[in-house]
Amino acid sequence: MKSTSALLKTMGAVMALGVAFGAPVAAQNDFSNVEIRAEHVGGNVHVLFGAGGNIGALTTEDGVVLIDDQFAPLTDRILKAVEALESGPVKFLLNTHWHGDHTGGNENLGKAGVVIVAHDNVYKRLSEPQRFENARRNTEARPKEALPVLSFNDEVALHLGEEARAYHVAHAHTDGDSFIHFTESNVIHMGDLLFVDRYPFIDIGSGGNLHGVITGIKQALALADADTAFIGGHGPLADRSKVERYLKVLEVARDRVAALREDGQSLEQVIAAKPMSDYDDAWGSGFINPEAFLRAVYQSLETAHH
Repeated sequence: MKSTSALLKTMGAVMALGVAFGAPVAAQNDFSNVEIRAEHVGGNVHVLFGAGGNIGALTTEDGVVLIDDQFAPLTDRILKAVEALESGPVKFLLNTHWHGDHTGGNENLGKAGVVIVAHDNVYKRLSEPQRFENARRNTEARPKEALPVLSFNDEVALHLGEEARAYHVAHAHTDGDSFIHFTESNVIHMGDLLFVDRYPFIDIGSGGNLHGVITGIKQALALADADTAFIGGHGPLADRSKVERYLKVLEVARDRVAALREDGQSLEQVIAAKPMSDYDDAWGSGFINPEAFLRAVYQSLETAHH
C-alpha cells in the first residue's frame, strides 16, 4: 500500500494532467499502479483517494451517492472499493464541477445506469467543446452517457438514507461549482473550492473567480459546526480550523493584491513584489505555485462577477 504522501503526490501529478486536458485522461497515461484507498470521514460518509479529485461516498442500505469519479480507467477499482464498504448499489453521482479529473468516470457510470446530477453549467461545459485557456488546448464535447441527466440552478437535495444537499457557488473555482452537505453525517464535500493547506487553482477561463471561492467557503462554514469534517477536492481531510485558515489566506491575498493594484501596479509588478512571501513556502508548494496564484487573484480583481 502506498503511503499517504505518495498517494497525494500521485493525485497531484495526475490532477495536473486532468486539469490540463479538461477531458478525462485516457490510455496514454498509466493508471496501473493507482490504488483506491477508502477512509471513513463521519456517519455514513467515506472518502476515496486515488488519482484526481477526492471522491465522496454516502453509503446506505438504499444505495450509494458518489461525489465525483476521477478517471475512466479507475472506474472498476472505484466500484470495488465502494462494494467493500458493504452498501447498496451506486445510484447517484454528483459532479462538483466539470474538470476531467472529477468527471472522467462519468461515461462508465452513466452506461451502468447511475443517475448523474450536476449544476447547469457543468452540463453545458461537458456537452460542448471547451477552450481550456490554462493549457491552451481545446476539449471535445463528452458523449451523452457522460452528461448529467438532472441539472440544477441553485441547490438540489438527494434523499437516500440521509440528505445530501448540493449548493451551487457562482463564479468560484469555475462557473459550475457545488459543494455537498451530508447533513446527518456532518460532512461537507467542497470539491475544488477547497485545496487543503495549498493555494487553490482558480480556472478563470471557465468563469472562476477568487471572490466566489471566498463566498463559497463562508457559505459552507455557516452550515458547519465545530465538529464538521471537510473533504477538499484534493489533499487530506480537513477540520473547521483548517478551512478557516484557508479562508484567511485567500482574504489576505485578495486584500494585498488589491492594495497594490489600486496603487497602479501591473500584474507583472505585483508578481515581482511577492506580496504573499510570508505564506509562499507553506502554501505555494502544491499544484499552484505563488506566481500562478497571484495571477489568478489579480485577474479576479479585474472581473466583475462579484
